[in-house]
Amino acid sequence: MKGRKNTLEWTVFGISAAILVALVGFLIFDAMRGGSDVPDISVTTGTVIPRGEHFAVPVVVTNGGGRTAEGLRVEIALIRDGQDVEVADVTFAFVPRASHREAWALFRNDPRQFRIDARAIGFEKP
Repeated sequence: MKGRKNTLEWTVFGISAAILVALVGFLIFDAMRGGSDVPDISVTTGTVIPRGEHFAVPVVVTNGGGRTAEGLRVEIALIRDGQDVEVADVTFAFVPRASHREAWALFRNDPRQFRIDARAIGFEKP
């Protein structure tokens, strides 16, 4: 009997169709769930590491929001007595929603002698 599908072909077709329906359903759900949120950026710094003539400070930005932040600018300042002693600026090309990115800020002064203040200062809406 030419043209009839056997049991294996029907099984493969059924599994493929189920996976496709599940994937489309997930994408629709995900698009609806994250559609109205804005980026929610937090910035943390880590342990200072001496590097030759500079001192490196790890910077981690986390986007807890439902949208990507593009061109995210972060300012890291070394502060003593309420005054900025030295300021570094790091730009992240993009930070996707519910993710984090890492970078390093370099300073001439030893950051361990100051209070480190790190904050997001701006980003673009994609």
